[in-house]
Amino acid sequence: MAKVHITNVVVLDNPSSFLNPFQFQLTFECIEKLEEDLEWKMIYVGSAESEAFDQVLDTIYVGPVPEGRHIFVFQAEPPNVSRIPEQDAVGVTVVLLTCSYRNQEFVRVGYFINNEYADPELRENPPPKPLFHKMTRNILATKPRVTRFKINWDDTPANGVAGPSSGLDGEVASDDMGTNGIHHHGEGNGGDDDDDDQMDAGSDSNSQQQHSLHHHPPAEHDDNSIALPPTEMPEFNENSNSLAMEC
Repeated sequence: MAKVHITNVVVLDNPSSFLNPFQFQLTFECIEKLEEDLEWKMIYVGSAESEAFDQVLDTIYVGPVPEGRHIFVFQAEPPNVSRIPEQDAVGVTVVLLTCSYRNQEFVRVGYFINNEYADPELRENPPPKPLFHKMTRNILATKPRVTRFKINWDDTPANGVAGPSSGLDGEVASDDMGTNGIHHHGEGNGGDDDDDDQMDAGSDSNSQQQHSLHHHPPAEHDDNSIALPPTEMPEFNENSNSLAMEC
């Protein structure tokens, strides 16, 4: 049984300028004290063609983690635009939030991003070279993709762990992601992905931070939030930006 359950994610400052920082407010429940840190990563998928263009925007360590409900804001600078292929600058891509314990990833949340020019004339006639300072980034907060991995919470496994289970129902299925042309690739905790549409993390990190943990009351939902109760299967409400799922 998982010892950590994400219960709410709020996408802050959305929509925003492409060059503004990413901000996610995460709330999670810990069912018992964890002796080691949780490792959180934020990854920007730079191209659907190859994971070589993935960028780890930031890595933070949260801990030690006592039992209870906790909340923090995960902020990271935008991707290095020089590493984004020009043909992939405008359009749909993905940002990933991952969490690991003892070097074992146990949950991954992916959001589609739509990057486009704010000026209608630039949208109609895009310049040959991308003008990132004139782009708007819109994170599709209502349609995350969640993947859960079974891990060993007590001892680091020598030969890996069991593969993931999909955390999302048919409302945001693999076909939806394939339609948008995003390249999904698996990453190992030692297990094999059982869905072809799993989204994977990159390999380069710009910075690392150590975060202390504090108890907070539950965050209120807004139009950029998803609620993730740990004991319920997903229930998607198309009339709001609320999504319930198990992590």
